[in-house]
Amino acid sequence: MALRDVKPTRSELINLKRKIQLSERGYKILKMKRDGLILEFFKILATAKDSRGELLKKYERAAEMMALANTVEGAIGVKSAAFSVREVPQITLKSKNIMGVVVPEIDSSKVKKSVIDRGYGVLGTSTVIDETASAFEELVEAIIESAEIETTMKRLLDEIEKTKRRVNALEFKVIPELTAARDFIKMRLDEMEREELFRMKRIKARSNA
Repeated sequence: MALRDVKPTRSELINLKRKIQLSERGYKILKMKRDGLILEFFKILATAKDSRGELLKKYERAAEMMALANTVEGAIGVKSAAFSVREVPQITLKSKNIMGVVVPEIDSSKVKKSVIDRGYGVLGTSTVIDETASAFEELVEAIIESAEIETTMKRLLDEIEKTKRRVNALEFKVIPELTAARDFIKMRLDEMEREELFRMKRIKARSNA
């Protein structure tokens, strides 16, 4: 079908203009959301770098203390102390909202314990066992904190990518296509009006002849 055979209507033009307005409004909102999420991501990224550094240090400290405890107490003594622990850490998983993205909030309790709460006999073990236990408790706390931060970063990054795709689709595909369709319909309507005006003039000229 030739383009001249296409006969659009005024209502089609009005509908297209509304769609363009909605798309442009949606584009602005999504762009603001994307920029806000990127800011939040970089805030957490700074915290994540510190968290990773602390986690590495605490892991190295725990590994050193474990090696020392095995040397001083022997593998059996270390295992005996470990099996004496009665209360395990309690983990509660909650959630919070960051600009529409649901991210985890982890609460932990009973990770760090007093010497008495650890269960092994104080008199039967050396201070190395106490220091090893403390080192591993601190490592567990660091792992929990790091898990919360890393999961939050991943979810924010996923949402940023999703939002960027939608922004790009609106900017480079949807809005240009709607705008081109609007301009074409407006051009055809103008042509049709001119053709109708010319036709009416011809009819009037014939009737006056």
